[in-house]
Amino acid sequence: MKRVAVVYGGWSSERDVSLSSGEQMLRAATAAGYDAVGIDASRDLASQIAAKKPDVILNGLHGPWGEDGCVQGLFEILAIPYTHSGVTASAIAMDKRKSKAVYMQAGLDVAEDVAVTRAEAARAHPIKPPYVIKPVNEGSSFGVVFVREENNGPSQLLLSEEWAYGDNLMAEEYIPGRELTVAVIGDRALAVTEITTLREFYDFDAKYAAGGSRHVVPADIPEPVTNRALEAALKAHQALGCRGVSRSDFRFDEKKDRLVILETNTQPGMTPTSLVPEQAAYTGMTFEALVAWMIEDASCRR
Repeated sequence: MKRVAVVYGGWSSERDVSLSSGEQMLRAATAAGYDAVGIDASRDLASQIAAKKPDVILNGLHGPWGEDGCVQGLFEILAIPYTHSGVTASAIAMDKRKSKAVYMQAGLDVAEDVAVTRAEAARAHPIKPPYVIKPVNEGSSFGVVFVREENNGPSQLLLSEEWAYGDNLMAEEYIPGRELTVAVIGDRALAVTEITTLREFYDFDAKYAAGGSRHVVPADIPEPVTNRALEAALKAHQALGCRGVSRSDFRFDEKKDRLVILETNTQPGMTPTSLVPEQAAYTGMTFEALVAWMIEDASCRR
């Protein structure tokens, strides 16, 4: 029986999301017949892992340090097979601007953006409104600020003492339309989900709060658009060098027939409201089977 260490928690801004994902995966791995143990990651993670003596690491970390290549490098040093993408793919995918360069080389459509500091974004419009301010290296929509067309100036939220998302930001063209997402498992794109919310955009609360959003799978869109989204997600997964499971997010502007890739998540959520388990279930794969697939897919040198 394989001994599986589910690593989750940590100290990033996405700790709570990671705890939820990790607990779900720990239960599923146990139910699937593995000798599964949980590790709430500390800065002495190497010792924590050594104490558990796992055969495989099921990576449930989210956010900086956990999905940006750092912890993947540790797993490589320890020479323990681990799930999801490796060092390089994780690092590039976590950087929204660097990943865009990869998308463009792969022929995918992206939104225009400029790099800005927090002070610059608060002082004057970096680009013509409407636009979205995003931290370059955060996930789960943390620190995302939507600047409306009618605003007299940029958001002063950026100057708040409570701001905890760094100084490395981007101002990105706002793409109107429908929010779509596609999960990829191995070499297969699963399905297209449309995400609807009563909020102005798909923020943290819309993603994780009960009733914050509605997921429609399969998305009620024309078949050619479905095929384009499936192909684009697989192309992004491969161009970044992802392994295991990933999920790519898109905006579809129906008026312009424009499908724009926003980002690829190399550590997609596995919470009760998460999109990848929903798409897996739609294709007939149970959550236990999904987790077992990830464990068996684990490797080093990813």
